[in-house]
Amino acid sequence: MSKLRIVNARIVNEGAVRAGDLLIDNGRIAAVGKAPDGNCATLDAAGAYLLPGMIDDQVHFREPGFTHKGDIASESAAAVAGGVTSYMEMPNCNPLTISQTTLDDKRRRAEGRSHANFAFYLGATNDNLEAIKSVDPATTCGVKVFMGASTGNMLVDDPKALEGIFASTPLLIATHCEDTPSILANEAAARQRYGEDVPMAEHPRIRSAEACYKSSSLAVQLAKRHGAKLHVLHLTTAREMELFSPGDTADKRITAEACVHHLCFDDGWYAEKGTDLKCNPAIKTAEDREALLKAVNEGRIDVIATDHAPHTREEKARPYLQAPAGLPLVQHALLSLFEHHRDGLLSLPSIVQKTAHAPARLFGVRERGFIREGYHADLVLVEEGETDGGANLFAKCGWSPFAGITFSHRVKATWVNGALRYLDGKLLPGPCGRPLEFLR
Repeated sequence: MSKLRIVNARIVNEGAVRAGDLLIDNGRIAAVGKAPDGNCATLDAAGAYLLPGMIDDQVHFREPGFTHKGDIASESAAAVAGGVTSYMEMPNCNPLTISQTTLDDKRRRAEGRSHANFAFYLGATNDNLEAIKSVDPATTCGVKVFMGASTGNMLVDDPKALEGIFASTPLLIATHCEDTPSILANEAAARQRYGEDVPMAEHPRIRSAEACYKSSSLAVQLAKRHGAKLHVLHLTTAREMELFSPGDTADKRITAEACVHHLCFDDGWYAEKGTDLKCNPAIKTAEDREALLKAVNEGRIDVIATDHAPHTREEKARPYLQAPAGLPLVQHALLSLFEHHRDGLLSLPSIVQKTAHAPARLFGVRERGFIREGYHADLVLVEEGETDGGANLFAKCGWSPFAGITFSHRVKATWVNGALRYLDGKLLPGPCGRPLEFLR
């Protein structure tokens, strides 16, 4: 692999923004600061921001079983176009990823096809505790527990099963927290009022703040009781923030994640976007969104991710009760966070901390997530310039919840393992992503 000097960049890394150069050699970062001159290609960043690539700890790429919505190749292409260089993919596909056999099958599917680096969660059920206990911690990112029904039949609602999972899981436990009985009661009330024509505006009342808090507080209680390493995914409410402590991710056993759509949208957007914003947990109030942003800055929220979950345009066009939940998000995640930076709500070092440094530390990802000499050269170059949120889409579903929104920045280039895979709106040929390795 040839050498490349990136010069005149503004390098955002480990709490600072510094002007400097960077040298890539044989897929690794060989020098940072003032890269030595030499016989190699040079790219002039012209003052653009050079960041470690985003490590997205929560995506649904729909393979196997739902490849009409998306697949590993198409969705990882969208990821690279958005500066996401590594991802951790969820188990609610078909068949469910709930055994070593199905985990191995996913890894085989990704080899030679994924544009970004990859890892996969083992899914928990009410009766697969032995599979969880025996999972390989060096190759599996974590165990996913659906503590509320969402997409796919993976609800873990047996108290004994939950106790067993939290008591004996060797890996990080990542949870989807919504209380299903509360949701079903709220939905029954909405049907009684509206019949089958329940409006989209009811979504955050059906999948309510109370349903979220009841489940997330239970997860925290279980983790404290058993000393488990817990990571609560896609938090959506102000009240839930009281469950999590500010501080360095490295010092915590219980951590929290927010997703970009919950930081960008609130329930005032439902009238315009309709089921394009239907997701679980639901996008809630402006006050909730502001509380999430505050928690990011306080360090209560440790990671920002996407929960990328594509559905076809035809599926999303169904009435509220029939439309599936989930949004395609990887291509515009970083750009949406740059809007918060432009508005003075998030610093660039904070964005890098939540999207790269923290997930690398939290999951123990080997030699990624930082701009450090010797690390894999997973990099994204972001420059000023407008991006149409509904144009040049790489996800198979062909639509975006950001349609009609113009971003103030654009992804200029993305490198995966030192290979330039995206430049000026085009996906480039090159070596595919690699399996993530974990230090455990």
